[in-house]
Amino acid sequence: MGNSQSPPPNPRFNSASRAFTPKELEDLKSLFNSLAARSQTNGQYVSSSVFQVYFGLKGPLGERMFDLATQGRKDDKLTFEDLVITKGTYVKGPNDEIEEFIYRLLDVTADEILTRSDLDSVLVNMFNHVFQLKGSQPESSSHCYMVDTFLNAATFSKDHEGRDKSMSFEDFKSWCTLVPSVKKFLSNLLVPPDPGRPGSKVPKLQYSENIDSSILLLRDEYAWHIGGALSHEELEEWKLLYHSSLNGLSFNTFLGNISNGDEPTVLIIKDREGYIFGGFASQSWERHGDFYGDMKTFLFQLYPKASIFRPTGANSNLQWCAVNFSSETIPNGIGFGGRINHFGMFLSASFDQGHTFSCTTFNSPCLSKTAKICPEVIECWGVVRKGLEQETADVVKGTVLERFKEDRHMLNLVGIANASE
Repeated sequence: MGNSQSPPPNPRFNSASRAFTPKELEDLKSLFNSLAARSQTNGQYVSSSVFQVYFGLKGPLGERMFDLATQGRKDDKLTFEDLVITKGTYVKGPNDEIEEFIYRLLDVTADEILTRSDLDSVLVNMFNHVFQLKGSQPESSSHCYMVDTFLNAATFSKDHEGRDKSMSFEDFKSWCTLVPSVKKFLSNLLVPPDPGRPGSKVPKLQYSENIDSSILLLRDEYAWHIGGALSHEELEEWKLLYHSSLNGLSFNTFLGNISNGDEPTVLIIKDREGYIFGGFASQSWERHGDFYGDMKTFLFQLYPKASIFRPTGANSNLQWCAVNFSSETIPNGIGFGGRINHFGMFLSASFDQGHTFSCTTFNSPCLSKTAKICPEVIECWGVVRKGLEQETADVVKGTVLERFKEDRHMLNLVGIANASE
């Protein structure tokens, strides 16, 4: 009789529970009990305010997350089953299920129509969180400037009678590939907030104290955007290596300033049309007579659109650096993608001109208003990888012959190894 009064088992809860280990479920239960105690509900429920404070969620994004987590009941009561189902879907589910959840999360008005206004609200909320712009208003020029660059990369193709077009699920997935920082942030909202939470980390920009920061192209928001395509370890510190206003428009100076290490670099150009774009070079800039590089290299836009274009695998024409070649078939300068004389992005060795074409290497469009680039500012930052200093020190220990034992063996064969010590 007593069993007949028990609520029927929730199939969604049972299914979600199987995604967790017994220890993970135990930890979730402990978390729920802690949050329920703070909610003053006799341990039965978690309130919206406690939920949002714990996960560092504020404004429309936090309210929408709680609404989805409570299955839209509007009762301000998050149960343990709700928490398990939400985490099982949003954290443990297959990629399509996670993307579907995030797509619904962005619909902060809950009208099942994802509009530019919804995304605007979410992006303002996001920038407030990541950059801690306390007291900043959505109307501020900085907010509008950044929000617009991200929205300019979005497509709204879904028709609605008498209403503006909205973002379809396919539009959303395409947008996520262009702005991976947004997806990385939105994919980690149910992780306790701290400076290292994926999607919230911004590289520390290092430059000389006597440099006026207003001349720099790279700002924190741009660095966060570019960092969406990089590993956690590559988001610690970026160091200014070259700036054309400080060092002059000189290819030789550029190469000289960046040749002291083998760290990846972020190259940024602002042209006379006002467009800002560039490329992430995963390998050091060294003289080659052909394309080189690896699949970590990518192109990006910063203004008027914020987009990232990763390698497609269509070819291996990733990075280009030609210095002092006399052949017309080997253009001197630096570039990314495409093919010779038709690069995805290219700067000639004179540093006063270049070009950008659509290319299959990155599936990238022309990055500026026109194919011809007339640089106004060229800037390069080195990505400091922590731990690399010790690795480098270990490599340079000993003589050249000790570091290259194979060469030493060959010299021993001809009897001259000891002569060089």
